[in-house]
Amino acid sequence: MDKEELKKRTKSFAHRCVKLALNLPNTILCKHLQGQLIRASTSVAANYRAACISQSTASFISKLSIVIEEADESLFWLEFILEENLIKKERIENLINEASELTAIFIASRKTIQKNNQ
Repeated sequence: MDKEELKKRTKSFAHRCVKLALNLPNTILCKHLQGQLIRASTSVAANYRAACISQSTASFISKLSIVIEEADESLFWLEFILEENLIKKERIENLINEASELTAIFIASRKTIQKNNQ
């Protein structure tokens, strides 16, 4: 998968998370979860874009580390929403899988880059 495909994939992930967040019930807890999920998922896409235009390997690795943290945090919030039974499993399962896959992809990418720059 090339960087343009990953840019599209991370942006799509962000859009899908935003749509899911906006469909949560109107409660105090859900308002908090909405904000957290929207912030974390959009940060995945934004920081991956920033990583793609990094001017150094160190900067790229740093931005990629942020992407990993935000993808994993998105996964946390998605799992939390599911565990609180706020959305049916069928509606959130694909996003949970995508968050897991994106986290794994970016961890593997960071390991490869770090290995190649030793």
